[in-house]
Amino acid sequence: MKPNILFICCDQQRFDCLGFNEKYPVKTPNLDRIAREGIRFNNSYTPLPTCCPARQSLLCGQRAERFGALWNYDMGIPVGSIQKDAFSWARELQNAGYRTGYVGKWHASPTLTPLDFGYEDYVPEGVFYRTMEEKYPGLHHTEGYMGEKSPYPLEVAPTHQNADHVISLIEKYGDAPWHIKMDFAEPHLPCRPSEPFASMYGDVPKWGAFDDPLTDKPYIQRQMRYNWETEELSFERCREMVKLYYGFISQVDDAIGRVIRVLEEKGILDDTLIIYTADHGDMCGDRKMMDKHYIMYEEVTKVPLVLRFPAQIAAGAVCEDMVTNMLDLVPTILEFAGLPRPEGLDGISLMPYLHGEEHPSPRRYALTTYNGQQFGLYTHRMIRDKKWKYVWNLTDVDELYDMENDPYELTNLAVRPEYKEKLRQMRLDMLEELTAVDDYTIRSYWLKEQLLYNRKP
Repeated sequence: MKPNILFICCDQQRFDCLGFNEKYPVKTPNLDRIAREGIRFNNSYTPLPTCCPARQSLLCGQRAERFGALWNYDMGIPVGSIQKDAFSWARELQNAGYRTGYVGKWHASPTLTPLDFGYEDYVPEGVFYRTMEEKYPGLHHTEGYMGEKSPYPLEVAPTHQNADHVISLIEKYGDAPWHIKMDFAEPHLPCRPSEPFASMYGDVPKWGAFDDPLTDKPYIQRQMRYNWETEELSFERCREMVKLYYGFISQVDDAIGRVIRVLEEKGILDDTLIIYTADHGDMCGDRKMMDKHYIMYEEVTKVPLVLRFPAQIAAGAVCEDMVTNMLDLVPTILEFAGLPRPEGLDGISLMPYLHGEEHPSPRRYALTTYNGQQFGLYTHRMIRDKKWKYVWNLTDVDELYDMENDPYELTNLAVRPEYKEKLRQMRLDMLEELTAVDDYTIRSYWLKEQLLYNRKP
C-alpha cells in the first residue's frame, strides 16, 4: 500500500525557536516527538526568504528566478509567477492514485489555486477568518505588527480550524492513499495567539544578536530599522513581542498534535510520511529588525526540516549536510512515492539521508537568493557551508562570516585585509554556484566582474 504524506509548513518559523533545537525556551512537544522519532536536518536553508517565491519553488521544484517570481506578487511591484502548466509533484501524486487536499495558507499565485496544481480539495485560510467573524461578530483585533493576545477562543483560532479541516479530509479519504498539505499562516507577524498560549511565557532571554551595532554592514540594514521605526527598540518592548511569537509557535504545535493523535487512533501514524518545515524565518525584533527582507542572517534563512516515517527513517537521526528545503523535498517526495524525476528540478533527493547513508552528491553550499520587496528592489545572494557564510550584496559592501567562531554574525570579515584571499575564493565559489543554476545576475558582464574582482591573491 502506498504511504500517506502529510506535509506541514509554517510561515516565518525560526530554526532556533523549536524545543528540539534547544536554543530558546519554546515548548513544542509534538514537533519534538516528530524529530525524536524521525530525522532532523540541522543545516536546512530556504531558497529565497520571502513567502511567494519560496512557496512557488516548492510547487514545482525549481528556483523562483527561473520563472520570474522574484518577490511577493501582492506588494504593488509587477512580478512574474508560476504558470498552470508548470510541473507539480502534487499533480503527479494525484495521477498516481493519491487523494490530495490542501488546507490553509496558499500565497503562491495571484490567480491560481491549489486546485490548479493537483489538489482535489482546498480549504483556504479565508474560511477560518469568516468562521471567527460569524461565531464571534463582536470581537476584533486592535493592535498592529507588534502583536497582541487574541480575543478569540482557541477552538476557532486559525491554527485549530486548520487541524479540524485536515482531520476532516483524513476521514473523507478513508483507506485510499492520501497527501494533505497542512499550511499554517502562523507564526507570521502580527502574532496573535489565543489563551492559554498567549500567556504561556513569562520572562524570555534576549536574542543573541539583539545588540548588533551593524558595524561594517550594508546600509540597507540600518534602513530596515528606519522603515519599521525600530531604531530605538528596547528589549523590554521587544520581549513582549517575543512572548507572543513563542506562544504562537506553541499554539501551532498544539494544532499539529491534534492531527497526530487522530493518525494514532486510526492506526495509520506509522503509515504516514510526516514532513515539517517552513518557508523562511523571522527577525521578531532580533537586531532591532522586524519581519525579513534585505538580510541573509540565520534568523530568516535557516529553517527547520524534520521527516518521520519509521519504516525507512531511523529514530533520532540527524543530518548535518547543507540542504535547501523547498527544492530538495520535491525529488525526495517523488522518489519516496516511486515516481520518476522530471528534467529541470533544482533539488537533490534526501532519500540517502533518510536511509542513514552518505549522499553520493551532497550540496557543497546552501544557496539563498533575494531580489527585492515592499521597500524597494535590492539584490543579494548567499552561500553557506558548515563554517563560512558569504553574502554578495550587488550594490553595497559584501559580508563574510566565520559561523563557527561568530554564530551570531556580528563581525563582517569581508572588510578586513587579512581575509582578502578567503573573500576572493568565496566570490569564485559564488560564481560557480550561480552559474550552475543559470542565475540572472551573472548573465551580466558588469555583475559577473564583481565576483571576478581581485580574483588573484
